[in-house]
Amino acid sequence: MKPDRETDTDVWLTVHAQPGETQILPGAKTKTWGYNQSLLGQTIVFRSGKTYHVTLKNSLPELTTFHWHGLDVPGPFIDGGCHAPIYPGEEKEITFTVNQPAATTWLHAHPCPLTGWDVWHGLAAMVYVEDDHEDSLALPHDYGVDDLPIVLQDRRFHEDNQWDYDADYDPDGTAGPTALINGTVNPSFDVTTPKLRLRFLDGSNRREWRLHLSDDLIMTQIASDGGLLPEPVQMTKCMLTCAERAEFIIDFSDYKAGDQVTLYPDVDPNALVHQVVLAGTDEEITINGLKFGMMRIDDRQEIGKTEYWDITNTNDCCGGMIHPYHMHGGSFQIVSRNGESPYPNELGYKDTVAVNPGETVRIKMKFNFAGVFMYHCHIIEHEDGGMMAQMQVYTPEEPEKKYDLMAMDTLMNALAEERGCTVEDLQIKSLDSYKKMGMDMC
Repeated sequence: MKPDRETDTDVWLTVHAQPGETQILPGAKTKTWGYNQSLLGQTIVFRSGKTYHVTLKNSLPELTTFHWHGLDVPGPFIDGGCHAPIYPGEEKEITFTVNQPAATTWLHAHPCPLTGWDVWHGLAAMVYVEDDHEDSLALPHDYGVDDLPIVLQDRRFHEDNQWDYDADYDPDGTAGPTALINGTVNPSFDVTTPKLRLRFLDGSNRREWRLHLSDDLIMTQIASDGGLLPEPVQMTKCMLTCAERAEFIIDFSDYKAGDQVTLYPDVDPNALVHQVVLAGTDEEITINGLKFGMMRIDDRQEIGKTEYWDITNTNDCCGGMIHPYHMHGGSFQIVSRNGESPYPNELGYKDTVAVNPGETVRIKMKFNFAGVFMYHCHIIEHEDGGMMAQMQVYTPEEPEKKYDLMAMDTLMNALAEERGCTVEDLQIKSLDSYKKMGMDMC
């Protein structure tokens, strides 16, 4: 994505959510949504240390939000969760300074309870963060030549090659039988360099992706959600759950990458351990026994302190299911899985972690910005259906600061007006999850 203008310290750019049509299969074009193009988005590149003035423009027929997944920015409004809607025909400028290590992050819509709807229509884009340290390493950096973004998604094509989210909706996660790689079917790439850097994003609503290469060619993972790993990890297969990222070097010349170690500070010995229990399936999903409340604060943590969070998946229905757990507001380090060491490729910064049935994953987390941030299962239909909560990061100077949080009723009234119906007539299947639990949408 090209900036509108740029100085040595500041960059201005416009991110435009827009409808369009995309030629994916032979025959009719598929109606899609995208950022600055018809489907997915042009890759956004941020430089650590620079200040960005981003105009968020919405040309869609209904409200949306712009969530910077993995970017360390203030919440709740710049972060772009459900409290920051941009209405049709409107635009808004946000300003933030990028100050974090090089990483592969991403942008996607996050309007509760319409996140699944928006992402299924195509609102997802890669976002690179670059810094001087990564530039100095012997890694492929030539975008589109030896440094490739790869967005993994899946869809079902209906009559005339169209997508029908309502027809395919599943409260445990919407999926389709056709794999899409960067919005295309069965793509190929001509390798012209001895080393290839592949930046994978699981951008699916529901699906886990199990990746491997033919002949079990070794993949060297160099980075995960929050940037470079402490050291490279070699493997022949890898699984990504929803919203996870992984960077691999495919090595054709037996080269060995240099080591890089980055760790978080020690945990405050007096800090309590935050408890997050992911439970249920279908419309019965909850976090700590509750559905999401947009005006409710579920947990609190002081800015600058590192604390433990224990994430437990109690799901045992029908053999159980993995819950990919995601936190807004920064990156964390995985400490253990059921008391045992995490996997070798989980030793770097993360913002999403797969929690298996019956498992407790301990993480340690530090927030660099005050505000209100969400945490949730990243099976998108689960977060839309209420498997989401929110925390307040506070400063010692303002421990009880109040935020003007938006009620879900406000969003639903606006959406009903856009669709020309009443709130009662809105056909949003994820709302059934709230109604079945007898919860007030606010």
